[in-house]
Amino acid sequence: MSVPSWRSRVLNPARWSFGVQILLGLVVGVAAGFIARETEAAWLTSTLTQVGTIFVQLLKLAVPPLVFTAVLVSIAGLRHVTNAARLAGRTLLWFMGTSVIAVAVGIVLGLVTNPGRGVDLSLAGAKAPEKSGGWTDFLTGIIPTNVVGAFTNGNVLQLVFLGAVLGVAALKLGEVAKPFVTLAESVLQLVQKALWWVIRLAPIGTAGLIGKAIASYGWNLLQPLATFAVAVYAGCLIVMVVVYPILLRTVGGVNPIRFYAKAWPAIELAFVSRSSVGTMPLTQRMVTERLGVPGEYASFAVPFGATTKMDGCAAVYPALAAIFVAQLTGVELGIRDYLLIAFVSVVGSAATAGLTGAIVMLTLTLSTLGLPLAGAGLLLAIDPILDMIRTATNVAGQMVVPILVARREGTLDKELFDQPSTPLTTAAATRDPLPVAA
Repeated sequence: MSVPSWRSRVLNPARWSFGVQILLGLVVGVAAGFIARETEAAWLTSTLTQVGTIFVQLLKLAVPPLVFTAVLVSIAGLRHVTNAARLAGRTLLWFMGTSVIAVAVGIVLGLVTNPGRGVDLSLAGAKAPEKSGGWTDFLTGIIPTNVVGAFTNGNVLQLVFLGAVLGVAALKLGEVAKPFVTLAESVLQLVQKALWWVIRLAPIGTAGLIGKAIASYGWNLLQPLATFAVAVYAGCLIVMVVVYPILLRTVGGVNPIRFYAKAWPAIELAFVSRSSVGTMPLTQRMVTERLGVPGEYASFAVPFGATTKMDGCAAVYPALAAIFVAQLTGVELGIRDYLLIAFVSVVGSAATAGLTGAIVMLTLTLSTLGLPLAGAGLLLAIDPILDMIRTATNVAGQMVVPILVARREGTLDKELFDQPSTPLTTAAATRDPLPVAA
């Protein structure tokens, strides 16, 4: 007697959708994390930590060659694209515009919730983070001291710079550079193939990452900063479930529910991995394979967005954190200060693109407003918990903007966007993970 097809799918984990597998990993990780914390099982905490760390390392291992070759190949193929400058300009404008909206959400929530009022914490024992953001970091961070260093350090902004320079050179040389471009295309295809094997491990990595976060930090650290933490989550959720859907519907003319149904695996991975760059390969795959953005344009927009488009880390969070520190220290902020917060959020994300973590962006905001950098030190204890929703917001925005631009340019594959989601296992076998320029 044959087993019904639906029962076969339910009982066979290999046939579950990628999103369901990640969700299961999330549930297992939460349970394991709580068990490790409540029983003080050091071995379980260590195991979860190692699993999560190895997964993130595998993701980041593929990022340097992926970013470099993707940018190089896409620029070299610009001879087939007549509106490249307009695409880049519109992408940058949308990055800036959505950042302004996100920082406005953060400021309004800060004024409504007053996260620093009544908080009994002292800055006396808090130290400023070792790394701090500066306005010269963009120039010093984008140009590598040597080519090898850019790859070994994994500096995405420098890799984008190198790929762009060599891509433009190949574009100018034409047929002479064709063997080099062909080699880059081959390397890109190899990296894509290997990377897909790593991404298939995401459910296991998810369990390790979320389990380690709960086992190491727990939720009790949120108690003295509960209002601030809730405001950060609320601000990011407002951006994701209100701002982005409105833009997708009114500007892009697409169904927001369909967008999130198709983009969800990348958003889930961003939430647990806390790395926009580490999630970038899956982000690019969702944008091209499921959401209908042309591959040659996505090769620009996604790596660029992964380094500079940070509505969670560089807009909502710094705005709320600056208001929190100001209220904690008794400093009254005026209209000029709020405008400065907005300016830093829009421009500062590029200035800190080569560095790591939202704390760097926060120190830039605090120093610009003249607030004590030690205030950022108070937030380090709960930063991993807050970073989950911030990174998920970042990645969602990195997928929304290419859709809006492609739709306005008339290049979005609306038919593909409206189709039911294809399981990633099937997609991997039927089409290239990341389409390259012709």
